[in-house]
Amino acid sequence: MSHPVPLRTIGDVQIFDERMAPMALPSSTLRRLGGGAMWSEGPLYLLDGSVIWSDIPNNRILMWKDGNVTDWMSPSNFTNGRTHDREGRIVHCSHGARAIVRTELDGTLTTLVDRYDGHRLNSPNDVVVKRDGTLWFSDPPYGIMSNHEGYQAESEQAGNFVYRFDPVTGELTAVVTDMSHPNGLAFSPDESLLYVSDTSIHPYGDEGFHHIMVYDVIDGVAAANGRVFAVIEPGCSDGFRLDTEGNIYSSSLDAIQVFAPDATYIGRIAVPEKIANCCWGGPDRRTLFITASTSLYAIDLNASDVA
Repeated sequence: MSHPVPLRTIGDVQIFDERMAPMALPSSTLRRLGGGAMWSEGPLYLLDGSVIWSDIPNNRILMWKDGNVTDWMSPSNFTNGRTHDREGRIVHCSHGARAIVRTELDGTLTTLVDRYDGHRLNSPNDVVVKRDGTLWFSDPPYGIMSNHEGYQAESEQAGNFVYRFDPVTGELTAVVTDMSHPNGLAFSPDESLLYVSDTSIHPYGDEGFHHIMVYDVIDGVAAANGRVFAVIEPGCSDGFRLDTEGNIYSSSLDAIQVFAPDATYIGRIAVPEKIANCCWGGPDRRTLFITASTSLYAIDLNASDVA
């Protein structure tokens, strides 16, 4: 896909549609906060003003705080994506454990789910929490394809699915079963839509997919009517986030690509490294933190995430 010439640039934000202009500020400049990682993933802003993120091949979680980068957990059992649950605990996707694990408020770890239909999961990749407290997560095979980001093993599942886990009842349901390699995922602000990226182009080259799918959420517990929302080029949509207006901020090979709810490509934030994921943070939740290859970046915008 060849993108049009931007209408103009505000700060470091390229504007392709006037709907993007209100989200950009003259002070919206990309800054590198720190690095030293081999492959950065799974950023999460913490209430103390720090950001933690995964350095998956080095089997650790890094922390940026007060301008410094330190190890937050090492080894980390090859964690990838993460989020907060409704009680403020951190929920991680663990490639090594092939499980969803939770850091309790006292720092201890609890395995929430590691099997579906009696068989081990592949390697949970990204997770979001619905307002009802259920966890929805993707389970592609990247952590078991080699020892680079986990432990090489054969898949025990019939496919690579998106699951819904109820931590109260312990029920695990496969809600999306028609994708090749589901990866990043997020709900629309009203939770009526579920967006899921397919990154099967990553191991399979030109034969794989590099698009974001969107599904209707049925009765809050199921997903149906999957269709392609946007094709991401160059690269693929490893991870993404939405703002309060339903705009999608997606990773790609060389930029955060921004799409309106109607899938119009409206903005671009160039990043000098291959991007994996992003999250909202800062005191007013208007800073987009970006994990890209070796580094953590940030840019302040006039937009924020859903509380």
